[in-house]
Amino acid sequence: MKIDQITLREIHMPLVSPFETSFGTTTRRRILLVEVRGEGGFGWGEVTAGETPFYNEEDTDTAWHILREFAIPKILREPLASAAAAAGQFEQIRGHRMATGGLEAALWDWEARLAGRPLAVHIGGTHREIPCGVSIGIQPSVEDLLTKIRTEVAAGYQRVKIKIKPGWDVAVIERVREEFPALRLMADANSAYTLADRAHLKLLDRFYLMMMEQPLAHDDLLDHARLQQDLETPICLDESIRTLRDAEQAIEIGACRIINIKLGRVGGFTRARAIHDCCQAARVPVWCGGMLESGIGRAHNIALSTLPNFVLPGDVSASRRYWTQDVIRPEVEVTSQGTIRVPEGPGLGYEVLQERIEQLTARRETFA
Repeated sequence: MKIDQITLREIHMPLVSPFETSFGTTTRRRILLVEVRGEGGFGWGEVTAGETPFYNEEDTDTAWHILREFAIPKILREPLASAAAAAGQFEQIRGHRMATGGLEAALWDWEARLAGRPLAVHIGGTHREIPCGVSIGIQPSVEDLLTKIRTEVAAGYQRVKIKIKPGWDVAVIERVREEFPALRLMADANSAYTLADRAHLKLLDRFYLMMMEQPLAHDDLLDHARLQQDLETPICLDESIRTLRDAEQAIEIGACRIINIKLGRVGGFTRARAIHDCCQAARVPVWCGGMLESGIGRAHNIALSTLPNFVLPGDVSASRRYWTQDVIRPEVEVTSQGTIRVPEGPGLGYEVLQERIEQLTARRETFA
């Protein structure tokens, strides 16, 4: 594989509405896009790091630094046999998986386009339509939350995830269950609790949630295993699963019954597929989480969700839920049955709107 140049861009995209979690409120995204060109083709990737180092240790600026100073020069300097081999070249860089994962995703898109294959097929995906859910942030009131849930249910989404934190949990979910007794519902705590809250968290068992996502510390496995022993509700791990080793250990000690695989958090497709295969062998279902991506990152998530063990609805939802105008054409749409049809064109399967991206670009640097 011969790369001619790699372009790194930062674009700014305002959200349609603020998105609040236990970390804080996001109103605008600073997104890094990676464009790879060579052999007459191109590929796009997205760095899913947030504006602050609250989800993990990465943020937009640290990702720019890692890509500019280390990851991009390494890829340009050393021979690359395939997109799958890029993960091995990044092993020397400790952590910073969102930065390297965005570049790795661009390489996979580039390779798939050169081969004339859809990215989903190129990574070994089997699903041609994926079930999808929505993630709803913390709202000003319970009534506001119920209004949003009504809208999403009417749109056909198969699962609703609501963010929770101390003071916004049991009573809120009780109100939701009163109105939506059969809704596939899950709660995401984003590490807002400790093991001392186990009796309080056990109160959620009576609401028969699909799962409770990452209730305890972002880097913990042992306390989650202790908590899972006390709960009927399945625990899903998100932030704690960064590597294949994390997944193997979590499964071995019973720290969770479900795993959320985020492409950026684990460092790209090669590592995501390894975690997927581990979970599949252990009969632990997985699903794809979201990080408020633009259409480019959303398209990569669609491809990832076609792998066979992605059997639960993920956070891959329609573009219009987040953006007045996305950076791809057509924008991601959800059917009335709450599914997304996997595009059949080469690579991502969507047209990347270069002119739109140029309008949104705040900084750019090209490496040859």
